[in-house]
Amino acid sequence: MYVLEKTGSAAIFAGILSLALIPAILLSPLGGILADRGNRRNIMVSLDAFSGISVCSAAFLISEKNDLAVICTLLFALSIFGAFETPTVQACIPTMLEGDNITKGNAIVNQIASLSYLTAPMLGGVCYAAFGLKTVMYASVACFFATALFECFIKINVRQAQPNTGGILAIVKQDFLAGMHYISKEQPDISKMLLLTAISRFFVMGITIIGLPYLVRNILGLGAVYYGAAESALAVATIIGSIAAGLLSTKLKIHRLSTLFFLMGVFILPVGVSLFSPVNTTVKYMIHLLSFCGIQITISIFSVFAVSLIQQRTPNHLIGKVMAFTSVVTLCVQPFGQLVYGFLFDRFRSSVSLILILSGGLICVFGLLTTGFFADMEKKL
Repeated sequence: MYVLEKTGSAAIFAGILSLALIPAILLSPLGGILADRGNRRNIMVSLDAFSGISVCSAAFLISEKNDLAVICTLLFALSIFGAFETPTVQACIPTMLEGDNITKGNAIVNQIASLSYLTAPMLGGVCYAAFGLKTVMYASVACFFATALFECFIKINVRQAQPNTGGILAIVKQDFLAGMHYISKEQPDISKMLLLTAISRFFVMGITIIGLPYLVRNILGLGAVYYGAAESALAVATIIGSIAAGLLSTKLKIHRLSTLFFLMGVFILPVGVSLFSPVNTTVKYMIHLLSFCGIQITISIFSVFAVSLIQQRTPNHLIGKVMAFTSVVTLCVQPFGQLVYGFLFDRFRSSVSLILILSGGLICVFGLLTTGFFADMEKKL
C-alpha cells in the first residue's frame, strides 16, 4: 500500500513483489538441505528472530529519501528467510506425526495459513491507515519475536547426524543430487505427484488469480466491491477446503484423488458456459462465485493430500530436500500459469468462454488419466 501510494505505479509494485520471489525459488533447495542437516526447531527460531531483526532495522532506517530501497531490501531479505523456513516447517510435520495424522497436521497448517491470508491484509490495511507504516512494521517485529519464542517450546525428536564429506560446496552438491536421485529413480511416484501438482497449479492458479478479477471487472463490468467480495469468498473456501481435508484424512481413499482432479475441471465449465447463456449479470456473477469457490475447495483438499503422500513416502533424512523441490515447483508454475492466462484473456477477449471450457475439459481429461496412477499408489502404501 505504501509503495502504491508513493509511486502510483502498479508496475513498480508488481515488479518489487516479483523480484522478492527470486530468492525463494533459487534458495529453496539450500533450505531443504539445511532442514535435513540442522536442528529444525532451532532453524525456525533463528529465522523468525532474524526476520524480526530485519523488519526492526528497516523501521529504524526508512526515510523519505531511501524508502523504496529499504522496502525492496527488506522484502528480499524476508524472501531469503522464507526460502529456508518453508521446507523446514514442512519437514517438521512428518517428524512429529505419523500415518493419517500427517494429513490432519497439513490440513491444520493450511487452515491457519489461509486464515492469516484472509485477516492479515485487512488488519494491516486498517493499522496502516490509522497509524502509518512504521507502526505496522513494529507490530510485525513483535509478531516475529513472539513466534520465535513459542517455537522454542516445540519438541522434535533428535535425528541421527549425517556424515559430512568434504567442504560446504561438496556437501550441498551431494545432498542436492541425493534428493534428485531419490525423486527420479528410487521413488518416481513422487516426481509424478509433483508433475500433477504442477499441472493443477498451472491451470487453477492461472484461471483463479488472473481470470477472476478479469471476468468480474472486464467481462461482467462489475465494481471493486464485487471483486473484493469474491476474493474474500475464495479465502473462506480455502479454509473450508483445509477443514474438509482434515475431516477426510481417514475416509478419503487415495484412488479418489483422481476424482478431485476431475472435479477441478468440472467446476470451471459452468463459468465458461454462463458467459454465453441468456442470464443477467447478477446470475452470472453468482455462478462465477460458486464455481471458483468449488475450485478452491477442491484444490485445497487435493494439495493437502498430495503433500501428505509425498511426506509419507520420503525418509526423514531427505524430507527437507523433497519438500524444497515441491516448493520450487509450486513457485515456478504459478506465475507461468498467470502469464499464459493473462496472454490468452487479452489476446482472445471475445473467446474467453471457449478458453475456460477448453481448460475445464482438459483438466477433466487429466483427472481421468490419473485414475490408474492413484490406484497403484494406494496399493503400494
